[in-house]
Amino acid sequence: MAFSTCYLSITIFLMILQVLWNTSVYANGCYTSIFSFGDSLPDTENIKQIASITHTDVEALRWLYRETFFDQPTVRASNGRLLIDFLSESLGLPLIPPFMHDKEDDKVVEFGQGVNYAVVATTTLDTSFHEVRGTVNAAANVSLGDQLRWFKQSLPFICSNTSDCRNLIGRSLILMGEIGGTDYNNPIVGNKPIDELNSNVPLVIDTIISAVSELINMGAQTLVVPGTFPIGCSGMILTSHFFEKEEEYDNRTGCLIKFNTLAEYHNELLQSKLNHLRELHPNVTIIYADYYNAAMQIIYSLDKFGFTKMVLKSCCGGGRPYNYNPLAQCGYAFATTCDDPNMYAYWDGIHFTEATYLIIFKSLFQGPYTTPQFNLLCPSSTLKVRVGLSGSQMQHKCNRDLLELE
Repeated sequence: MAFSTCYLSITIFLMILQVLWNTSVYANGCYTSIFSFGDSLPDTENIKQIASITHTDVEALRWLYRETFFDQPTVRASNGRLLIDFLSESLGLPLIPPFMHDKEDDKVVEFGQGVNYAVVATTTLDTSFHEVRGTVNAAANVSLGDQLRWFKQSLPFICSNTSDCRNLIGRSLILMGEIGGTDYNNPIVGNKPIDELNSNVPLVIDTIISAVSELINMGAQTLVVPGTFPIGCSGMILTSHFFEKEEEYDNRTGCLIKFNTLAEYHNELLQSKLNHLRELHPNVTIIYADYYNAAMQIIYSLDKFGFTKMVLKSCCGGGRPYNYNPLAQCGYAFATTCDDPNMYAYWDGIHFTEATYLIIFKSLFQGPYTTPQFNLLCPSSTLKVRVGLSGSQMQHKCNRDLLELE
């Protein structure tokens, strides 16, 4: 356990949660709120509070993530909004606040109707599992199990009894990630053999399925369970394995085949296990989100989506072929940021730009990349998302059109 319950104090909850669950009316016709778990992809600032508590120097806090929409750095793993931000906006909900929000921030009460437990660098498996195998998680010592414990410990501050809590969870949308990427990325960068990585996949999937089952037993009725992204296409992985043999690369995309095959194995096994869960819980809506192919469509057809730069090259970084340098990562002193992030698919060699997340959001929650299809279950998700890009960025027609959600 990375953090004791002393960090789960009443002062953290009062401002975040006092406005939650005081109504039985759905805010958008579908869900009253969003509970989110995961790693850096949906983290909306939990890592900042963890670093403050543990006095840890976390590279995420040096990220220059303020290029679009927000007026100040938010410690989001992008230059602007994330998938969870677009999702909450489309459902007519406020942006979902982080669980470990600064109690001194008087803007917390403006959020409401959801709590985000995701943390940068969270692993699915307990961190002790990876430490025994020589993989150190420098950013945060947090696992999916920790986030579930936080969730359970927070419920008494949100709902008054077991029945109220079941009703609360049942009318909420549960977003399970993305989770699992860190379990693979850190060992890959550490040059662990691919066979070892493949042997970990069933353990990762079983842990995700166990968490989903636990939430269902607590009353969850609608859960979105994402697969993992194309690992072999990120600048971090491509840089750490830069001298692979030519046949290791996909001729069409330039991605590393064996690591994308690992991601595909993860996603196939996850879908198989989710199908079994659906049989066990026929009255629960379990939605698989195909993050992998929603991203690959962009990598396959760069121009179609308005990106004009090398698809695997990052906007923010410290040089080298993919503009990813582990010694000069985005936010470090020697890193630079491109003039127009909307021209790039990748932001920092690991995460995507806001423009990419918007495309992926549309593909998932307003398109065909979820099973069952999310927007058929919740037509309210077709609401427009607020546009918050600068004038210079809005001049790019393709990306501007993409911002007008139908």
